[in-house]
Amino acid sequence: MDDTNQQNNMEEINEQITGFWAYLTGQELWFTIGTGFLRVIIILILALTIVRVTRSLVDRLFKKRGKGRIRITERRENTLKKLIKNVIAYVVYFIAFIMILDNVLGFNVGALLAGAGVAGLAIGFGAQNLVRDIISGFFIIFEDQFSVGDYVAVGGIEGTVEEIGLRTTKVLSWTGEMNILPNGNVTQVTNYSVHNGLSIVDVNIPYESNVNDAERAIEKIVEELPQKYEFIVGIPEVIGVQNLEVSHFVIRVIADTLPGFQWAGERNIRKEIQNELYNAGIKIPAPRIVMYTGDEREKLLEKKQEREQE
Repeated sequence: MDDTNQQNNMEEINEQITGFWAYLTGQELWFTIGTGFLRVIIILILALTIVRVTRSLVDRLFKKRGKGRIRITERRENTLKKLIKNVIAYVVYFIAFIMILDNVLGFNVGALLAGAGVAGLAIGFGAQNLVRDIISGFFIIFEDQFSVGDYVAVGGIEGTVEEIGLRTTKVLSWTGEMNILPNGNVTQVTNYSVHNGLSIVDVNIPYESNVNDAERAIEKIVEELPQKYEFIVGIPEVIGVQNLEVSHFVIRVIADTLPGFQWAGERNIRKEIQNELYNAGIKIPAPRIVMYTGDEREKLLEKKQEREQE
């Protein structure tokens, strides 16, 4: 009996191995795999094609929009274009993923989505920061707080906005670092690209020079600056004497510049004024130290006492 049972078990194992091998080498399995693989490729190709076509349509739409009566600024246009393209890509790829699960892998998508909805509700209570980031990103775009290409100071970081998403914002620092900020952390924004900038330049003039002569020389210099530098808007204004220091007085010059060019304006105004004043014989004042010997000090103290007694 034992030998018969063992022989039957061996035969059953051999039959299972033979059946499994026949299944692996059969045409039906490979036909199913090939068909499923082909469906995945077709779905991915369709998704990529739809994304590219919609992106080109978005570009054309904004070009036609720019020629119409209702126009938006270039900075806001770049922001909206990138956001719309990203949203379309997310939606198309998500639909493609669902189609692969349903048509290729045979999952019950309805039950899967229902379970995902319940799980998403549970996760949502713990993902408050994610919800806050998305809501903040929506209001950043809706209120046009800043746009792609703007130079901003936000969250302790200063730089150029490279991309605005619903969850994060990318800011490129002038030293090359790419900073990624959650939109929920954007609580205060300083945008340097909305209105014209103001360059403020203080020029130190030694007391040996005449105030009127120095002002006339500076006014002659600044009249030519708008022709040399396109980012300087209008002729800079010489305000006059701003401060009286120990060894010099200070003449202040202000100039309107294009948005974001106030620092470049200050650098170039200083350079031009310094060169011209040097050529006119007006030198930069230097600190002065007056030294007295012991005898001279006593004589000065005696004279001071005599004046006080008088």
